[in-house]
Amino acid sequence: MTALFYTLGVVAFVVSILVSIGLHELGHMIPAKRFGGKVTQYFIGFGPTVWSKQVGETEYGVKAIPLGGYVKIVGMLPPGAEQLADSVEVDAGGNRVVRVRKSNTGMFTQLVSDARAAEWETIGPGDQDRLFYRLPWWQKVIVMAGGPTVNLVIALAIFAPVFATYGNTGDPKVGVTVADVAGCVVPAGEADRECRPEDPPTPALQAGLQAGDEFVAFNGEPVSTWEELSGLIRGNADGAASLTILRDGRQITVDTDTTVAARRSDDGERLVQVGFLGVTPTVEPTTGGLGYTLEQMGHMTVDTVQAFAQLPAKVWGVGRAVVGLQERELDSPVSIVGGGRFAGETVSHERFDVQQKAVFLLMLIAGFNFFIGMFNFLPLLPLDGGHIAGALWEAVRRGWARLRGRPDPGYVDVARLLPIAYVVGLSLLVMGVVLIVGDLVVPLHVPE
Repeated sequence: MTALFYTLGVVAFVVSILVSIGLHELGHMIPAKRFGGKVTQYFIGFGPTVWSKQVGETEYGVKAIPLGGYVKIVGMLPPGAEQLADSVEVDAGGNRVVRVRKSNTGMFTQLVSDARAAEWETIGPGDQDRLFYRLPWWQKVIVMAGGPTVNLVIALAIFAPVFATYGNTGDPKVGVTVADVAGCVVPAGEADRECRPEDPPTPALQAGLQAGDEFVAFNGEPVSTWEELSGLIRGNADGAASLTILRDGRQITVDTDTTVAARRSDDGERLVQVGFLGVTPTVEPTTGGLGYTLEQMGHMTVDTVQAFAQLPAKVWGVGRAVVGLQERELDSPVSIVGGGRFAGETVSHERFDVQQKAVFLLMLIAGFNFFIGMFNFLPLLPLDGGHIAGALWEAVRRGWARLRGRPDPGYVDVARLLPIAYVVGLSLLVMGVVLIVGDLVVPLHVPE
């Protein structure tokens, strides 16, 4: 049954990601068609075509490698200024047909010219007014932002009900109720070992504290959060302690002495004399509604942007781990292969109940969607954010020209940035391959 559950977890995760990819591409295709653009292809996956069907002017299909998807919108790249004079011809029937002359001077120039030629070979009679680059800047922004926005909406649609019911395990709420009472005081630096006969009992054990006791006051000072209580305990290094607690609906007071052997300082660098009680508080996921969810997604945005800056270094670390030069870090990024492994291990894990498995799987799917959405907003070609940046720059440039009474500067030529796009695309491909290999050779696992 474990193998079956593992497979079910992997399949559920992969299917969910493929559905997310499909919805992402719909986020591009629907507004593109709504604004009059021509979409010739809608595919999930890359590589050889597994299945496709022509519906109207659009070919819908699935490809063999399920690592992404795309929609083909005609006219993403404008013709170059040097080619524009030769770009329109009239066929025998009197129809205007676009033609682009290839250039053969310089590697980068050739790359750009070849890309323009490949782009414009798909343009037929009657398409001249449906080209993407000719859309108003705000329509281009909506089309390109539609895909990653869908991913963020999917993440929100998952996060919101989970946070409202089960709670957010990433934002734990530490209470003032006792979850566990330690049996002994162990020397600093040996917190993980079992108690020995020579170890003294903890002040909490001496006071008779029990699981379920709720702290009301410490030495007469009311407490409502664990931070308040912990600060009062650590500050009570050389004195008696009067603990007011709520037990079985009755408020009682017990006494003890929080003076014990020196403990580690907050920074862990040295031993200091602090108060010590010996209790573990209850920890529960924080619950909240839509406002709380949006606030948490704001924090996730900051964390994700910081992760983007560290991504090359993190992937480099995974590469070193693959060849045995270091251990793989627990916070290293994972590919869809690693995500599938997490899903499979969680669903097949006997220690988790059904609710925990469902919540983990949902949060994993939401997390991937959030990352995909934020990543695609990066202002770099070939990502969606690169096209958004080009459209916004076009708006600024044309607006500035109007304010100064200057001629319209025309459309922004994103083709000039294609050499950068090729470098970025190659870098993303290499990082993706490294992560996939890492998830196969030195995989991360769900904690026991």
